[in-house]
Amino acid sequence: MACLLLAGLAGCARHAVRTDTPPSNEGDASWHAVDQPDTVHYQLAMGEVSSGATTIQRVTPVYPAAQLAACPAVVEVTAKLIVDQAGKVTEVRPGNAASAQADLAPYLDATRAAALRWQFNPLQINHWAADANGESHVVDSRTEPFSRDYLFRFTCHAGKAQVSAGDKPASG
Repeated sequence: MACLLLAGLAGCARHAVRTDTPPSNEGDASWHAVDQPDTVHYQLAMGEVSSGATTIQRVTPVYPAAQLAACPAVVEVTAKLIVDQAGKVTEVRPGNAASAQADLAPYLDATRAAALRWQFNPLQINHWAADANGESHVVDSRTEPFSRDYLFRFTCHAGKAQVSAGDKPASG
């Protein structure tokens, strides 16, 4: 009788199904502003004050789909964003020689596609002067184009995206 009961229970036992399918790879991109050694900044004259040149809209680069299967280690691309007087990114260039390498082209292309959709507050330069009564006021104002270097970091993993950003002073 005990044998029959064990045989009956064994027939009801479930076998664990094991899948050897690895999790799908997902990629992240994050960025932060950097100062390259060759960065040139606007030289303000006495009485001039600059403002603006801060981001108001950012678009995160899409991780290159063709690179996900290989899931490489962290990939970093430096890009110089050229911003016009209206605050629109008009051009994205490799920020250094390493970023222009052929194996980084898909990442630079992803960076370019996203960064061309970024929007900045225009770089405003105001010239202040004092009148005969010693009161300061703006006597001249202009907007200028500028550029800013960013380091874009692409990571591949089986998790959720985390994005970070930071800004540095505008350069001319």
